[in-house]
Amino acid sequence: MKKILFRKLLRDYISFFLIALFSASIIIWVFQAVNYLDIMIEDGRDYIVYINYSLLNFPKIITRLFPFVLFFSLFYVTTKYENNNELIIFWNFGVHKIELTNFIIKFSFILMTIQILLAAIAVPKSQDTARDFLRTSNINFYENFVKPQKFNDTIKGVTIYSESKDADGKLNNLYLKKENENGFQITYAKEGIFKEFNKVPVLVLFDGQTITGGTSGITTFSFSKSDFPLNNFKTNTTTYKKTQELSSLQLYKCINFLYFSKLKTAVNDIENCTTKNLKNIFKEIYKRLIIPFYIPLLSLIVFLLILSSKENSNYYKLKIFTFLFGLFFIIFSETTVRLISDNIYKNMIIISLPYLSFVILYLFVLKKLSFKSF
Repeated sequence: MKKILFRKLLRDYISFFLIALFSASIIIWVFQAVNYLDIMIEDGRDYIVYINYSLLNFPKIITRLFPFVLFFSLFYVTTKYENNNELIIFWNFGVHKIELTNFIIKFSFILMTIQILLAAIAVPKSQDTARDFLRTSNINFYENFVKPQKFNDTIKGVTIYSESKDADGKLNNLYLKKENENGFQITYAKEGIFKEFNKVPVLVLFDGQTITGGTSGITTFSFSKSDFPLNNFKTNTTTYKKTQELSSLQLYKCINFLYFSKLKTAVNDIENCTTKNLKNIFKEIYKRLIIPFYIPLLSLIVFLLILSSKENSNYYKLKIFTFLFGLFFIIFSETTVRLISDNIYKNMIIISLPYLSFVILYLFVLKKLSFKSF
């Protein structure tokens, strides 16, 4: 009978948790997807890049919501069981309160493992893949990224300024600056419009002047019409990997090399692996591998509710305290990231906090339940 009761409780926990997690994640993802429209509109990307980039950010949203939704789900279902007198069934069938607590703790360690796998493997991979779409994609909608009265530098090495833009897409009083290793080229034009010739995007300029500077000096020529091809330019999108996009194995190798090696130089095959970035690398490792260890602690906090029944006059206060206590640790686990430094020994103190907190709280629960261990 105990197994049936535990399965029923576990099923209720999991179903509510999954529904709440994916519902909240989808809502946040929709809001973020609207913001990502800038990738397509301002940078001139196509719809495929936008869709892929948006979808690949979904695992990150799930990971960030995971601890809070889990705590809220456990809190809600446990409170519901107590209000409906369903927990009494457990006690009547000989289920000790500490047995129920241990059962949920074991379940929380499974969820903690899932969270670590998501944070350490799935999210960095998805973030790197999403960034890779931007690195390798081309600008398809050139007319979108040129905003009037704004210096537009989406294209690498090229700055475009337009005083105004009419309803037909014609740009007025244009300024273009193109820079390369050999020098620069500045072009002024009265009018300009984007067109496409043989699938090659071209900015057609009218009534202007071009000034070219280089090693041989400065030359100037005027034109009534001039074509400015845009097919051979790259975008200004970041091409190197950010710290959060590096795999966990790369971060481990980087720390092992920089911190324990006598040579304080960058690792050639790992981007962003420098002593200056060591603090950020430690923070990223902490977020991926240590913060998930707060999940068993949050699960244990919820079961402070079973220390008292709803008939007790202090039960309502216990509910408020339990919820705020759990919320405190959720916020605390995120803020401790700021305390991480480039000193591994100082970081060990912060790393030990979830373990020490869990042990202290578990011993408190054992004492309250008058449980005698060997």
